[in-house]
Amino acid sequence: VSAGNGCGHTLLTPHSGTLSSKNYPGTYPNHTMCCWQLQAPPGTSLLLAFGDVDLEPSEHCAHSSLLLADPQTGTAYGPYCRNSIPSAPLLVTNSSTVTVLFNSTSHRSGRGLLLSYATSQHPGTHYTQEHISPDPPLTMCFSVYCPAGCKDIHGDIWGNPSQGYRDTSVLCKAAVHAGVIADELGGQVTLSREKGITLYESAFANGLRSKRGSLSEKRLMFHKVCCLLSPACDDVLEVVVFSASSWWHEVDAVGQDRAWVAERAALSTTGHSWAAKPGTKAAWLELDLGTRRNVTGIITKGSSEQHDYYVTSYHISSSRDGKNWRPYKGSSGQENKVFEGNADSQGQVSNAFIPPIVARYIR
Repeated sequence: VSAGNGCGHTLLTPHSGTLSSKNYPGTYPNHTMCCWQLQAPPGTSLLLAFGDVDLEPSEHCAHSSLLLADPQTGTAYGPYCRNSIPSAPLLVTNSSTVTVLFNSTSHRSGRGLLLSYATSQHPGTHYTQEHISPDPPLTMCFSVYCPAGCKDIHGDIWGNPSQGYRDTSVLCKAAVHAGVIADELGGQVTLSREKGITLYESAFANGLRSKRGSLSEKRLMFHKVCCLLSPACDDVLEVVVFSASSWWHEVDAVGQDRAWVAERAALSTTGHSWAAKPGTKAAWLELDLGTRRNVTGIITKGSSEQHDYYVTSYHISSSRDGKNWRPYKGSSGQENKVFEGNADSQGQVSNAFIPPIVARYIR
């Protein structure tokens, strides 16, 4: 729970989360406060990672401060500001409840604060490559825990899921981009450091845009846990039948027919794609995979064949029998998930299904 006019990006879950002051990493505003109440499951304790504490210095941190309190033991940590920073980047408590209090008076500078937490079940939270302990050798796999809420953390990523990421990328943000964790839940990720490549290509995936980057000595490769139903994590599933709510029968300026039928929706199709009949509301495209499969994500692309067409957002539904349909709600399980689609007709956009969908039919 958070309250106050000084709260910035905040995502709190029972097992992990991320919180920051308002405007972070820009200068935090004058005369604000925010109080976060962190609550872990009974029998666990909270571990807090200080990503950034940059509050304008003052005597006894009187002008701007970060204070943490453990009500179960009566222990207080802080106050912290630029001239009184935490002694270690990780604070291990013996409590399942911690109060985080941030306040500011008049000041001129300071990014504010960035903090994450996890429980003793997941003893490691990471923002960037620098937080990974000992430098592992090339190609060695290692595992870190990423807290919920990393998608909106300040910092850049270079690369994409297939080629890997420049080693200077914000690690957990890259994990969200790669589709190995859901931002609203966080989770354990397995990755390896491998030899860097000459050029990292930009990509839009899972609501994040990566950058195009130059040569690096090392790169990060994320590894998915493969399901028994799929022989490889990144297999492209064959679609047996495409069908749609409608299709566009185009007659061009010289009277030539062009059929934008459902079968043209396959990603590898050259020329024009599928398009619904103009004016159609709630149009859908249906994929029959032939048998029940484990579906871990989707890639979409627009049609640049004479028309700059693309889909900007969409819902997903699935069915095992083609009659009873279940809307995809994602890891939150609350509302039907809206997937962010394309911004032009040229590029491909990837979105991961976390958790995966087990079904024969996808709409």
